[in-house]
Amino acid sequence: GSVLDQSLESLLHRLRGLCDNMEPETFLDHEMVFLLKGQQASPFVLRARRSMDKSGMPWHLRYLGQPEIGDKNRHALVRNCVDIATSDNLTDFLVEMGFRMDHEFVAKGHVFRKGIMKIVVYKIFRILMPGNTESIEPLSLSYLVELNVVAPAGQDVVSDDMRNFAEQLKPLVHLEKIDPKRLM
Repeated sequence: GSVLDQSLESLLHRLRGLCDNMEPETFLDHEMVFLLKGQQASPFVLRARRSMDKSGMPWHLRYLGQPEIGDKNRHALVRNCVDIATSDNLTDFLVEMGFRMDHEFVAKGHVFRKGIMKIVVYKIFRILMPGNTESIEPLSLSYLVELNVVAPAGQDVVSDDMRNFAEQLKPLVHLEKIDPKRLM
């Protein structure tokens, strides 16, 4: 979902009341999306992300699998996810492996937790000069809102918990399952 800039404080206030009793974390991350094109129709995509506000933190490499074609009544998108911490030379390594950088952006926002759920509210910033994370501008006048859970396969009851939590955020934000094929 998304929320306009002027409604951000209302959403953050509601999330503080609904989520676990701890102050939300803030983050400022630089993310680069790398593609490896092969014989298959769609390229292999990896995401490299690093913290810009916490020095000494490792790069994170993330692979997000294709969404499972499953029960249409399932309330959440389900896909495999592999997320690993890496060394500082990750981007050089990916280029040497044959990947090319497709795009990059800066994400700035807040992370809330409710049990095993993670709620992320963030704004995406366009990088004006490639590689220069100091020169950025907001991509839109709204913040993205994501609700996600890392769970073992077959834990479909988790999607019901996610739907119930999303209902509590209405009418500030309408969280919905996105069909990635619709976006292409």
